Amino acid sequence: MSNNLNRQNRPQVPKLSEGQLEPLFRRLNLAHTRRIYQDVADRAEKENWSYRDFLALLLAEEVAHRKQTRLQHFTRKAKFPFLKTIDEFDFTLQTTLRQSLLGSYLGPDFVTEGRSLILHGEAGRGKTHLAVAIGYRAIQNGFETLCADAAELIENLSQASKQGQLQETLLTYTRPHVLVIDEIGYLTYGPDAANVLFHVVNHRHLRKRPMIFTTNKPLSQWGKVLHDEDLAAAILDRVLERGRFIHLDGPSGRTRHLKLEEVFPGNSERLRISGINGSEFPEPTFVAKGTLAKTASY
Repeated sequence: MSNNLNRQNRPQVPKLSEGQLEPLFRRLNLAHTRRIYQDVADRAEKENWSYRDFLALLLAEEVAHRKQTRLQHFTRKAKFPFLKTIDEFDFTLQTTLRQSLLGSYLGPDFVTEGRSLILHGEAGRGKTHLAVAIGYRAIQNGFETLCADAAELIENLSQASKQGQLQETLLTYTRPHVLVIDEIGYLTYGPDAANVLFHVVNHRHLRKRPMIFTTNKPLSQWGKVLHDEDLAAAILDRVLERGRFIHLDGPSGRTRHLKLEEVFPGNSERLRISGINGSEFPEPTFVAKGTLAKTASY
C-alpha cells in the first residue's frame, strides 16, 4: 500500500522535445549547454553513460566555457597594448632578474595582499611585457586588471579635475583589482601631474589594491618628472611599502636582431631560467574582431 502511494507521489518525468528544451536552456542562461546538449546526449546513448556521467559532462563543459568567456572578456576590458605571458619573457637577456623573483606576483596573493611593483629600465628591456604578463595572470586568477598609459591617465584626471569631475573619473582607475600604469617619465606632463597621480595611488594604497608601474627614470627623478618632489616621495612611499623595485637590463628586445651587444659586449654570463614548463592557465582560443592578438612588442 505504502509503495503504491510513494509511486503516486513521485513527480512525473516530463517528455520534452528538443524544441521544448530550448526555452528552458535560455531561461537558465545555459547558452553553451544549449549548443552542445544534443551531441552529448547522442554520445551518451551510444556509449551507455549513466545519468550522473551525462550531467557531470554537461556541467563541466558549461563551467569551462564560462571561464574561457570571462577570460576573453576581461582581457579585452584590460586594454593591454598587446598580450604577452610570463612564459614568453626571455630571462636569458637579464643579468640579475630571475623568474623566481616574480613568483609572489604571479599568484592570487599578489592581489589579496595588495602588493605593488615598479619595473625600471631603458627602452626595449621588456618592462611593459612583464607588466602585461603579471596583469594578465591576475585575470587568469580571477581578478580584473586595467592597463593605462601614464600620460593618458594624468591628462584624463587633470581635465576631470578642472571640470569638477575628478571623483567620478578616479573610479576608472581605482575600481579594478590591478592597475598597470605604463611609461612613467617618457613624456612631459602638466604641472598638476603629481597631484592627480597621488589621488590614484593613495586611494589604491588605502584599499590594498595592487599597482604596477613601468618607467625609464630612476626614482630620484620622479619629483622632477611629476613637478613636485614632496608628492613624488609620498607616491613612492605608498607604492613601495608593500611593493618592490626591479631593474631590467640587457640589450633592447626591439634591436636584438641587430646584435648590438657584439659591438658593446657585456661581461655577465646569462643563464636561461624561464619557460621550462608550459603554462597551466588557459589562453584565449580564438582571435575575433576587437580581440587582442599576441605581438612581438616590448
